[in-house]
Amino acid sequence: MGTLVSILIPAYNAEHLIAETLGCALAQTWEDKEIIVVDDGSRDRTYEVAHRFASGRVKVVRQDNTGAPGARNRALSLAQGDYIQWLDADDLLHPEKISRQMARAQDARNDRLLWTCAWGKFFFRTHKAQFEPDALWQDLSPVEWILARFEHNVWMNPAVWLVSRRLTESAGPWDVRLASSGDDDGEYICRVAAASEGVRFVPDAHCYYRIGTVGSLNWNMETSEKPLVSLLLSLRLSLDHLLHLEDSPRARAAALQHLRTFSGYFYSAPERFFEQLQAIARPLGGQVERPSVGWKYYPFERALGEKATMALIRNWRASKLRTRRNLDLCLSRFGI
Repeated sequence: MGTLVSILIPAYNAEHLIAETLGCALAQTWEDKEIIVVDDGSRDRTYEVAHRFASGRVKVVRQDNTGAPGARNRALSLAQGDYIQWLDADDLLHPEKISRQMARAQDARNDRLLWTCAWGKFFFRTHKAQFEPDALWQDLSPVEWILARFEHNVWMNPAVWLVSRRLTESAGPWDVRLASSGDDDGEYICRVAAASEGVRFVPDAHCYYRIGTVGSLNWNMETSEKPLVSLLLSLRLSLDHLLHLEDSPRARAAALQHLRTFSGYFYSAPERFFEQLQAIARPLGGQVERPSVGWKYYPFERALGEKATMALIRNWRASKLRTRRNLDLCLSRFGI
């Protein structure tokens, strides 16, 4: 013991979920911890709910809305810990999550390692969380971790990571320019991995990523140009982190694959955005194919145009997700 872990929670309009998240943070079996919540200009009662938990161990502050990166930077500026545990206001940690990662970290005696863990998707019932191992669920070198992420289109949400203060400071702050990109965490963790001496996976440490938040940034990328500008910057920076480590044919191919993964967000965007995407692709030795809809949506595209078709697709997917979410909420209330 004696190693302080700071659990940092950015929160925005999370009044119905923040209490459960704070509860799981307080329930961590790693005793030497502090919890910092930054209410990022919420328009609901997030601050009031969180402030009920305020104590010598839990600090709750609020600020004008800046977006998640700004809220995380504020939390980090207040943190005193030797290790940082990021935790979004709607996600949860298994009670042993930090303890199991810290046990490995203390054995390794290397504060330049990035620690990750197993994670599952859930709506409301963590005992029904879906754990789906992928290419990142293993020990990897920094370059191999980023390559796997790009090549296989896989990722790890912020609750997964445990990062030493030294590595956190070496990587630098969250980029506030990426607040509307929907990929600020993707760029940040590539930067942290690139600054590390390796990524270590702890399979018996678990956390839970809540899905079903319709209306989040990733659901609304096509509705204005600001998120697309921010996403282009995030993609450029993420690729730079990889190519700085290794500028090779396989790295360039992985970078191209990463661009293609995100090309769908530019489906109904003005032409200049796709031209900028191609400008990123050309130095990598390839190009990005123009995104298109699947065959079942093609008649709508012909009749309604791209923007209306994208709105139809978004609304249909949201409707299906809400149905699954509401069913899970109902089952959770019955204790099933």
